[in-house]
Amino acid sequence: MASFFCLNSEPRRTSTRSSNAQSFVGCLWFFQRSGKKGNVGLPEALRLNYGGGGEEYNLDRRCSSVESWTMFLEYDMGDQPAVSEGAGEEWRADMSQLFIGNKFASGSHSRIYRGIYKQRAVAVKLGRVPEQDENTRVLLEKQFSSEVALLSRLFHPNIVEFIAACKKPPVYCIITEYMSQGTLRMFLHKKEPYSLPIEMILRFALDISRGMLYLHSQGVIHRDLKSDNLLLNDEMCVKVADFGTSCLETQCRSTKGFMGTYRWMAPEMIKEKPYTRKVDVYSFGIVLWELATALVPFQEMTPVQAAYAVSHKNARPYLPADCSPALANLIRQCWSRNPAKRPDFSSIVSVLERFDECQRQTKSLLSNTKGPNSYELFRNFKSCVTSSSSEPIHS
Repeated sequence: MASFFCLNSEPRRTSTRSSNAQSFVGCLWFFQRSGKKGNVGLPEALRLNYGGGGEEYNLDRRCSSVESWTMFLEYDMGDQPAVSEGAGEEWRADMSQLFIGNKFASGSHSRIYRGIYKQRAVAVKLGRVPEQDENTRVLLEKQFSSEVALLSRLFHPNIVEFIAACKKPPVYCIITEYMSQGTLRMFLHKKEPYSLPIEMILRFALDISRGMLYLHSQGVIHRDLKSDNLLLNDEMCVKVADFGTSCLETQCRSTKGFMGTYRWMAPEMIKEKPYTRKVDVYSFGIVLWELATALVPFQEMTPVQAAYAVSHKNARPYLPADCSPALANLIRQCWSRNPAKRPDFSSIVSVLERFDECQRQTKSLLSNTKGPNSYELFRNFKSCVTSSSSEPIHS
């Protein structure tokens, strides 16, 4: 049996325990284990936030914000199919503990909802397979199984945390931690061009590169690294997300078919040539450019025009003249046409850490109440110049 609560008031904002559960306005679906009797109460995470329970309604009653995809998740828990072949039981979602709230993002075959799972704020990604299109069905089922298999083995502060998954054809469900500040693209869209301070650029760049260094250390190629797939939490920590097109490097045999997003895609992928993990480094170079400019890459072109310009004319987004030399040099190396000339993420992290330390030392010297020591400033300047050298950093 399934039931839901319509919550009619805006959530009460608090600064402590309820912060993870805030912003759930409208209808929240609660999937109740079949055979359980009596009314269902809101979990503690929601009671803290709303200050009370909700009124229970029948499924055919009002609340237009809840969409039909969630209906497919109503079933007897005893009949739940396996998440994927070979998947561990520990990753199977207990649907009796899941609330699904408002949709906040969508793609061609998926929708992402806010939710509560076991009294924790989560993001619920629902994918629906088109039953009439066999090729698409097979592809999406493969992507779901691959994403669950990869996410369930990844544990890093800069990789979005996988929590659980379920499979109820034609709908597939992946539950991850809820990243309250949305995507990096959304964050940059609200900023004036070229307005991000270098300290923030470096902090975000280090978060992303550390997550990617870990991902590559696990033998995984992301294949769709872009600002829309980088998420921010309350602490403004960036985490890599969306592994639907990712693969183990040893299994990325096929060079055919659409993988990734043209504006961020490496030229060898656009041309459907053999590729390595260095395609992620190219995409990271485009993301670095986004951080430096707060603009959309190739925004004056269509995606197809951008792909042609990159692959056939070696076009790249324009780097502003006042971009930090160290950052500009790193960006150019990351998006090099030749994959062998692109640095790996261990080198990228090392360069960014040195640059970040240089910035911190300079800021500390300039803020000295006794006035900066000219010798120390000169020595630190030499260190910064070394960091921005045009000398290649690839391994």
